[in-house]
Amino acid sequence: MGADFPSRIVCLSAEAVEVLYLLGCGDRIAGVTGFAAEPPEARKKPRVSGFSSVDYEKIDALEPELVITFSDVQAAAAQELIRRGHTVLATNQRSIGEIFETILLISRIVHRESEALLLIERMRGEIKEIVPSSKRPRVYFEEWDEPMISGICWVSELIEAAGGEDIFAEFRERKSARERVVTSKEVIERQPDIIIASWCGKKADLNAIRDRPGWSAIPAVRYGHVYEIDSAYILQPGPGVLKGLRQMREIVMQTRAV
Repeated sequence: MGADFPSRIVCLSAEAVEVLYLLGCGDRIAGVTGFAAEPPEARKKPRVSGFSSVDYEKIDALEPELVITFSDVQAAAAQELIRRGHTVLATNQRSIGEIFETILLISRIVHRESEALLLIERMRGEIKEIVPSSKRPRVYFEEWDEPMISGICWVSELIEAAGGEDIFAEFRERKSARERVVTSKEVIERQPDIIIASWCGKKADLNAIRDRPGWSAIPAVRYGHVYEIDSAYILQPGPGVLKGLRQMREIVMQTRAV
């Protein structure tokens, strides 16, 4: 296999698209998920899927040499693609460390390991940037609203990197979303100073969050610290999470300033 193999790659996850572009392999991408937004030129690629919905015939027509999927949600898609004769790389990163490992894995497949190591070094440097720790506001991160789901591992780690304290940090090792369901009562009891909503695939309704019964007693609601971070900047486990981290740091700094 030459350095240009695989030369036709279909990505069913947005972070794989961004990784390949950052490794200098954007020209090898034959098709992308509808959630692919970065870099902007990725939006011109043929759209072949949502997150759980896949246009198999369109993928077949693209004749990819590799299809990259993400998470257990796309397990059935990976299975069907294999049945159709495609080579599939199924990633399932859940932590910052696993994000780095996945970037390295993809880089080795496309023969861009040195570029990946530089990318990881840059990401690691920004994540480890020194943040004052004298006052760490308590943060509730909401990944979904019905039911309420707290942040996955990499989100919890980014909250800490931003200078906050995840109020449900003990849940972050729970890989499936249904294992991270929390109740309104639990959130009220833990009294977060900041609420950050990032509902996967839809805009967060901050007014609805503020108006939940009993939530007026939560400091974050009482003092106006309820925010949204676009899910594309925090819930796609790749280089793009740095955008979410930067927003979190700004939010934490604003809260400390009060």
